[in-house]
Order: sequence, then C-alpha cells, then structure tokens
Amino acid sequence: MTTYRQKSFEEFRVGDHAAVVRTFTQEEVERFAELSGDRHPAHLDEEYARGTRFGGRVVHGMLTASLLSAANALLLGVPGAITVEQTLRFLRPVRTGDTVTARSEVVEILPAQRRLRCRTTCVNQYGELVLAGEAIEQKD
Repeated sequence: MTTYRQKSFEEFRVGDHAAVVRTFTQEEVERFAELSGDRHPAHLDEEYARGTRFGGRVVHGMLTASLLSAANALLLGVPGAITVEQTLRFLRPVRTGDTVTARSEVVEILPAQRRLRCRTTCVNQYGELVLAGEAIEQKD
C-alpha cells in the first residue's frame, strides 16, 4: 500500500516531482478492456494487431495515461487535491511487457487559485517518451 505524505500547498516548489513504475501484462490490458468497454482488436487480437501500423498488440493509451493519476496523487500527498485539467499526447505505442515510468513535476505554482501546473510524462524502459502532457491540480 502506498503511503501519502503530508504536504500543504505552501510547501510546494517548482521542481518537486513524483514517479510511479509499472510493467503492463496482457491480463491487465484485458481487465482494462472489460472495465472501459474498449475491446478494440489492436489491444486484444494479436493476428489483427500484426496487420496494423503497430505490428502487434498495444496497451490502451488511457491505461498508460492512468499511471499519471497515480504519479499526481503521490506528488500531491494529503490533504488531497483534484485534477482539473490533463492534456495527453500519445507519442509511441506501449506493449505488454513494457515497463513505464510515469512522472509528474511541478513547473508552476499559481497561489491565487491554489493550483499547481505539472509536466506529466511516461517513459518506457528504453528511455523513450511514450506520452507527454500537462496537469493542473487544485490543492486542498
């Protein structure tokens, strides 16, 4: 179980960051397909997926992006916060067996709104950027 540290809004500094690491399995992809309803064959059918531009099955982009939620939560700690905006750019496919590091880093502090602007990224085990975006967090 993850332990979330106590951190008030006033304690945040530009450069503060947190990361989570996950290796995706095909079983997780199948469970995500069931939960989300996205049963596209690019994620589930190897024969179909071989004929796509990816050349094989890929992890759902939103499953990869969900790691950013965990990285944001770890960064923000308690008391909590809520993501009010998250942009995503999917840059490379993620495959089952890939290990992805999701990172959230404070790049701007907006004291009047008690918000943090965070750079959010996912990098695979080869150091390749697979997803990039930005989050706006409203801190309690």
